[in-house]
Amino acid sequence: MTSYFTKPDGTRIAFNHVTGNRGKGAPTLVFLPGYMSDMQGTKALALEAWAIKNGHAMLRFDYSGCGESDGNFADSTFDIWRDDVVQLIELVVRGPVILIGSSMGGWLMLLAALALGSDVKALVGIAVAPDFTDWGFTDEQRMVIYRDGVIYADNPYGPEPTPTWRTLFESGVAHQVLDTDIAIHCPVRLLQGQADPDVPWKIALKLADALQSTDVQVTLIKDGDHRLSREADIALLIDAVAGLVDG
Repeated sequence: MTSYFTKPDGTRIAFNHVTGNRGKGAPTLVFLPGYMSDMQGTKALALEAWAIKNGHAMLRFDYSGCGESDGNFADSTFDIWRDDVVQLIELVVRGPVILIGSSMGGWLMLLAALALGSDVKALVGIAVAPDFTDWGFTDEQRMVIYRDGVIYADNPYGPEPTPTWRTLFESGVAHQVLDTDIAIHCPVRLLQGQADPDVPWKIALKLADALQSTDVQVTLIKDGDHRLSREADIALLIDAVAGLVDG
């Protein structure tokens, strides 16, 4: 059942919270969807079904301007979406969390983990796309964004083209992390397809190197695409999460 959290600015954030039965101190799984995705995605629902079956708490939600939440997508920034994550966790969750981020959600996972600190028990990233405003655009495309305020790209996952707005792009530039030591020390598991047309698989290796944590594992799926939503891919995701929940 969908619930709503009202942010201080009046924006309502849609979320679904499943309470577990593992007792005090057990982590809550928090799923962060990718760009122009929502909490109804295949991976989020599969993970929730596993969580319910095994008694784990889980939180999934829609960022401002996405899915069932209020807001204008064109006005969104990484600051706004990071704050959505942090404020909702602080409102709903009691105890530690395991953040699970898909694609752009993986970048937000890193930003939220830096904000939440020791409340984060572990991270699981799926085709994580940090700093895509750097490596994901040509110089010509950047010129279009700054000149026109938006650029539209072909969308292989839906009928409508994918927009990137200048407000979001500029906030992404301000939150790049790969060229710094990322002060995250918890266990991290990264799943990355080597046939991913959107995120080069070497980004996962660069991220692993940038993290200060000494407990980082990267799993490369040679024929894996960007979504990693096949049955075998989801099994890998669940195995990664299961190995961290009781660790």
